Amino acid sequence: MKLVLGSASPRRRDLLAQIGVVPSDIRPADIDETPQKSELPRVYARRLALEKASAITLGDGEMVLCADTVVAVGRRILGKPIDAAQAAQYLNLLSGRRHRVITAMALRTRDGVKQRDVQTSVQFKTLSDRDISDYIRSNEWQGKAGGYAIQGIGAAFIPAINGSYTNVVGLPLTETAGMLAAAGYPIAFDGNQMS
Repeated sequence: MKLVLGSASPRRRDLLAQIGVVPSDIRPADIDETPQKSELPRVYARRLALEKASAITLGDGEMVLCADTVVAVGRRILGKPIDAAQAAQYLNLLSGRRHRVITAMALRTRDGVKQRDVQTSVQFKTLSDRDISDYIRSNEWQGKAGGYAIQGIGAAFIPAINGSYTNVVGLPLTETAGMLAAAGYPIAFDGNQMS
C-alpha cells in the first residue's frame, strides 16, 4: 500500500517522518477553502479534509491522507493571515485567552473514507504591543493558521496546552498512526522509515 499525502505542508511531512512514515507522493488538493455562512470550526475542518481527500485521484494500491487545521476562538475561525495587519489582529484576539486548535483528518482508500478530528485547548499569555510587533517582524506567522507557530518562536506565548501538541503543529500523530495502521499501512516505530 502506498501513501499519498494530500498536503504541501512541510510540517505534516516532518511529523509523519517522526513515526517512520514517508509518503510515496505529495499531491495537494486544490479546493475552495472559504468557510460557509455560520459554519462551525469543527464542521469546517471536517468538510475541508473530506473535500481534499475526495479531490485527489488515486492509482492502484494508493491511499490518501488529507488534513485541515483550524484555530478557533469561540465560533470564529482564524485562518492563515493574508498580511501582517491581519496577523497582528489575530494575535491581539488570542492574547490572554484560551482558544481551540482542531485538526480533521480524512484517509481515503479503495474501501472508502475514514475521518477523525482532534481538538487541543491552547492558552496564550497576555501579549504586549512589543511582543506582537516583534513576532510580526519575525515573519513566522506567514502561512500559519491563527498567525502563530507553536513549534517556533510562538512557543514563548503559550504557557499551557490541554491535548495533543502535534495537533497544534498540524497533525495529531497518535490518531494518525492509528488510522494508518487500521487501514493496513505499516507503521515502523523502530526508526526505519516506511515509504
